[in-house]
Amino acid sequence: MDNSVPLEEQLMHIEPNDLWLFAKIADIGSFSKASVSIGLPKSTLSRRISRLEKQLGERLFQRTTRQLNLTEFGLKLLGHGRQIAEDVDAAVALAQHRQLQPSGVLRVSMPNDFANLVLLPLLAEFISQHPAITLEIDLSARRVDLLSEQYDLAIRMGDLPDDTTLAAKPVFRYTWGLYASNEYLDLHGVPEQPDDLCRHAVLQLLARQRDSQPLQLTRGDTAWSGTLPAKVTANSPELLVKLALRHLGIAASPMVYANAYVKTGRLLRVLPEWEFPTVTAWAVFPGRRLMPGKTRALLDFLEAGLSKLEWESLNL
Repeated sequence: MDNSVPLEEQLMHIEPNDLWLFAKIADIGSFSKASVSIGLPKSTLSRRISRLEKQLGERLFQRTTRQLNLTEFGLKLLGHGRQIAEDVDAAVALAQHRQLQPSGVLRVSMPNDFANLVLLPLLAEFISQHPAITLEIDLSARRVDLLSEQYDLAIRMGDLPDDTTLAAKPVFRYTWGLYASNEYLDLHGVPEQPDDLCRHAVLQLLARQRDSQPLQLTRGDTAWSGTLPAKVTANSPELLVKLALRHLGIAASPMVYANAYVKTGRLLRVLPEWEFPTVTAWAVFPGRRLMPGKTRALLDFLEAGLSKLEWESLNL
């Protein structure tokens, strides 16, 4: 390299990692000790420094069997290498701090009912415990595109489409039931078999295809499936439960939404010996290897909180 060219211009063509290694070796004073500190073989460090010296056209170290001394040029270059080392250390410290104390805007999409009826106390606690995180929560019914719309995490229900760009973890499993008010059952009778539901006003969840979901029930080894003429279909289990509270029919709903009303006697479980298939709530997030600390904090918090809630909901 032409020594008449200013050093700053020469450095434009140099690998910054090599300058970082040079500064670390110079400050430690030994290739062997630097190898242990940095975690790279001594032969690799020697090769990288030789490459750097060749690119610069100058020796950086005077090496003897006992000492490692900087040349005049190496001493001149050391300030640049130290600046890079300080920048790298600052970036590592920032990343470690963000992992220890996650911060930033956390964009999340989730169903309205799930947020308000299940997650509300958990979200409140999470916000209190992580003051450096700002939550931005979207409760619209549409399925957001996490990558193009830059969402960090979404909660989605049921079966997931194959998507290699996303990763998913189950965070909650819904157990469903059929619920009606005493007033409705006194007026219309109590169903004794699933076929009896055909003579009732059924309040049922709306599928993504805008059709009512066919009911699938099991009792031991006996299975029953049927599409009922629903009185109301809606994409909100909370709305169906509230319509049942107004004596308008039998609502198919997750137990976690209805159990509070069962405990107070405002709703009764209909066909309690018949069971629905469970429905999984998934946390979906971009499938990158390194998850941001803020996303990891929320995911871990929801997993822990919802596992306890799931156990409690079965014991109401």
